[in-house]
Amino acid sequence: MKTHFFRGLRATMLIGAIAAASILIWSGMQRTESTLEIRSNQQGISMPDGFYVWHHLDANGIRFKSITPDNNSLLIKFDSSAQSEAAKAVLYKTLPHGYVIAQQDEDDSASTWLTRVLNENIRIG
Repeated sequence: MKTHFFRGLRATMLIGAIAAASILIWSGMQRTESTLEIRSNQQGISMPDGFYVWHHLDANGIRFKSITPDNNSLLIKFDSSAQSEAAKAVLYKTLPHGYVIAQQDEDDSASTWLTRVLNENIRIG
């Protein structure tokens, strides 16, 4: 009788652990952070000032997390891809010609990590 109880307890704990892991993976994949990169496509054009970009995004009601210079580019982080797309449209209208505004992939997302792990397993096996 006790053996049957412990088997049921182990099975319940295993199912609980799998459910908890699934919830953690799912919540990590729900992250929709988005980054835009502004860089010049012509030599001699300087990067726009972060305050200039902030002013135009704020004037259009577009919220962002941060604006950071990175080498010869400006990185703008958003909470969602919708905010990123709206910002891209505004910046194409307000920045002078000679800039490229590109979407950057987030390398730290759970789905990217999971894809890398699965691809590594395929190469090994």
